[in-house]
Amino acid sequence: MDRKNVFVITHPLISHKLTLMRKKDTSTSTFRAALQELSMLMAYELTRDLPTVETQIDTPLMPMRAPVLEGKKIVLVSVLRAGTGMLDGVLKLIPSARVGHIGLYRDPKTLEPVEYYFKVPSEMADRDVIVMDPMLATGNSAAAAIERVKSTQPRTLKYMCLLAAPEGVRRLSDAHPDVPIYTPAIDERLNDHGYILPGLGDAGDRLYGTK
Repeated sequence: MDRKNVFVITHPLISHKLTLMRKKDTSTSTFRAALQELSMLMAYELTRDLPTVETQIDTPLMPMRAPVLEGKKIVLVSVLRAGTGMLDGVLKLIPSARVGHIGLYRDPKTLEPVEYYFKVPSEMADRDVIVMDPMLATGNSAAAAIERVKSTQPRTLKYMCLLAAPEGVRRLSDAHPDVPIYTPAIDERLNDHGYILPGLGDAGDRLYGTK
């Protein structure tokens, strides 16, 4: 899929962990651990272009100028509920990040998103935001989440998912062509119920052992 705002991360460790998560006999604990580890590895790629500025520090041996992240702290926005599994992994890499949550559920008949919760830091301007949700399926919830976060006027905005369907990539790209999408894989298609094929099932159910 040739879209300038879509980045497929093909690191061998990420691909390996994604395969573990796809297997239907993978336990809840293994799935949860793999999701955290995969998310942390992906975060390295997503944060590669964060701006830095130099500051004066003292090492044990001498003073020097050294780079630190520029601007306000990063905000990680988790799309409930499955996005929380990704959040834990990224926070291990960026423990000082601020955290926001957006609650959306997909109407089973229309497949359209319904928002039921939204809470982010009070000051979002000049912050770099990463919205995370494991599955980019129809793209309707992702587009709604991005639209909601955009209303807070962050400095930059990125979308991070574990798995994507071509339909979801098109929907999100068409709605928000300015927002880069990062994913380890774009699968074949959606089925009649809006699930990604071959996919890995329902990420939330597998993460929390609810099915």
